[in-house]
Amino acid sequence: MKISLIVAMDRNGIIGQDYTLPWRLSSDLKYFKAVTMGKPIVMGRKTHESIGRPLPGRDNVVLSRETDYQAEGCTVLNSLEDFYKQYADAGEVMIMGGADLYEQTLDKATRIYLTKVHAEVEGDTWFPKMDWDIWEEVGRQDFKADARNEYDYSFVILERNNA
Repeated sequence: MKISLIVAMDRNGIIGQDYTLPWRLSSDLKYFKAVTMGKPIVMGRKTHESIGRPLPGRDNVVLSRETDYQAEGCTVLNSLEDFYKQYADAGEVMIMGGADLYEQTLDKATRIYLTKVHAEVEGDTWFPKMDWDIWEEVGRQDFKADARNEYDYSFVILERNNA
């Protein structure tokens, strides 16, 4: 199993506001779909509830400490250990948040698909502190704001140096 994180953040590491994305970037949603399609996507309960439905074309895994939690169209597991056991033979799995799940999986991740939002926005949820020096940029595309994307942004692929 290869663990990859997929996340969008502003210059200060903000990733959310009131359980939603604090920006409008249509291209980021398309990028997310393209990168995650056909792969297991793993999210916390709050992230799942903010989306409100399973995302098509992907095995949706919701992690919740609530043992009786149900999410229609999703696999619900109660721990990361359960996830690691059940998906041990999966290829690349995509961790899509929220902040607690990113923090719990960052040390095991070998790749990060990062959308850098070139702005400072209001938010209440941050990506966990990380050592940027152990990550190497292996891909990058830069874009300007337009009618469908309210800020300049970049799609950046990072790989762990010791991966």
